[in-house]
Amino acid sequence: MTDWITAPVMVAAIGLLGGITLGLAARLGRFCTLGAIEDYFYSSSDLRLRMWGIAIGVAMIGAFLLVHFNALTLNQTPYLSQHWYPMQSILGGLIFGYGMAISGNCGYGALARLGGGDLRAFVIVVVMGISAYATISGPLAYIRVWLFPDKPAVNGGPGLAQDLANITGLPPSLIGILVGCIILIAVVAPRHVRDNRTTLFWGTMIGLAIASGWWGTQWVATDSFEAVPVSSHTFSGPIGETILYIMTASGGQLSFGIGSVAGIWIGAFIGSLIKGHFRWEACEDPRELRRQIIGAGLMGIGAVTAVGCSIGQGLSAISVLAYSGPVTLAAIIAGAALGLRQILVGFARPI
Repeated sequence: MTDWITAPVMVAAIGLLGGITLGLAARLGRFCTLGAIEDYFYSSSDLRLRMWGIAIGVAMIGAFLLVHFNALTLNQTPYLSQHWYPMQSILGGLIFGYGMAISGNCGYGALARLGGGDLRAFVIVVVMGISAYATISGPLAYIRVWLFPDKPAVNGGPGLAQDLANITGLPPSLIGILVGCIILIAVVAPRHVRDNRTTLFWGTMIGLAIASGWWGTQWVATDSFEAVPVSSHTFSGPIGETILYIMTASGGQLSFGIGSVAGIWIGAFIGSLIKGHFRWEACEDPRELRRQIIGAGLMGIGAVTAVGCSIGQGLSAISVLAYSGPVTLAAIIAGAALGLRQILVGFARPI
């Protein structure tokens, strides 16, 4: 690293490039967590859900190829370096998923909508960022740490690849690549998926963006003398971190997460211009705004509790075969289904 290209600047640039890809995927490929769930449950379309599967398969193959070539150390990733509490993933995932449904977006989706001029998404982003930081190091942190104390992982971390390697004697990299290939083959097996170039292309690009985050941060962490966490894309704590950096840039430093958040907005803005969809939108219904504020607050709390959002756990954690990934993703889907049912059908007094 040089005097002006420091480690924080480098990882922020890597996050920016991956974030731009994810932002374009949201606008041009219609990649959206809640949208995929809505399509599957209410429109009988599984294309956007299968785009998720393609992204997971590609990201997993990419991550474990990095492991094979010693370009990624699994136990340095945040999902495999800490002790895993299953109830933490379930509780956090349910809270996040429910909040996502009643707010109408996850953090990633809100950033993408903000890039298209949706000012309602601005409210979601700000509230989610503040509530996430309140749970990371604010008043809610006391409860979180009391329930789920931070402890380092033992025996290689809570991951499927490591456990299967211990049982079979095969290298974790081979196991991860094989699992990724199986997922990819199963997801693209139906003809309607193989014939949809948008689904195939953007699913692949999203998976490569996740893998690029692992490669870039590991490379900088290995080659620099500065402490750089090995990470990939997630949008809970980084949104709060970005808000804090905007207010205190002279006293802080850039990070992968800040670059990623900025990249999502830039990519979504470019994508909305390409599609001709950019327009300023505001909330006209106070009840809708109330739902969005409550949902955004719940998302921030839930994402930090679960140690990742729908992207962080649903893609980044699963890509390294952390047990927390599929458990959290399943809880997010369940929470979202509950929230959507409340909005569409109603099982109690509407919020």
